[in-house]
Amino acid sequence: MKEIDKMLAGMLYQASDETLSKMRDRAKNLMYDYNMLRPTDHKNKQDILKKLLGSMGEDVHINQPFYVDYGVHIFIGDHFFSNFDLTILDVSKVTIGNHVMFGPKVSLLTATHPLDKTIRNEQYEYGLPITIKDNVWLGANVVINPGVTIGEGVVVGSGSVVTKDLPDHTLCYGNPCKVIRKINEEDKKIWEEKKKLSLNI
Repeated sequence: MKEIDKMLAGMLYQASDETLSKMRDRAKNLMYDYNMLRPTDHKNKQDILKKLLGSMGEDVHINQPFYVDYGVHIFIGDHFFSNFDLTILDVSKVTIGNHVMFGPKVSLLTATHPLDKTIRNEQYEYGLPITIKDNVWLGANVVINPGVTIGEGVVVGSGSVVTKDLPDHTLCYGNPCKVIRKINEEDKKIWEEKKKLSLNI
């Protein structure tokens, strides 16, 4: 079994493998090209993202700088926006749905290491997939740990460290991140009123 197959299966693998090293070098060069572009060079930014990512939908905007391990294991839906300093360590699959927003300095970390120091010192590591469903907003400095699924419509407050799955349509924050409450119809009414006030000014 090849190291890349072990990696994507969530098994222990060695990142020093030649194939994986070449894949990371490719990603580093594309990241460099992307991050060195003028921020308003939207065409070339989109062209590089199409080469770097596994797939992406329509209306995808990622503010520079942007960092990945491989890139090809990242799958982004339509209408995605990330503010500055997004880091995605994609040693495992990262799936991001439609209408998702990230604040600055968000980190999605599928990569992790054995607790045992002997195995860890032998350069073994592993990864677990991250899934972010539709209509999610992650605030600034949110960290998503390996193996986590963020449910539909979730809002995660800034500075949160998410260590376990979050259920649909909830407001969550803290370190470790916890469910604070459901996002409900009352929230919708409040924001609809604010929108009306804004339109009437």
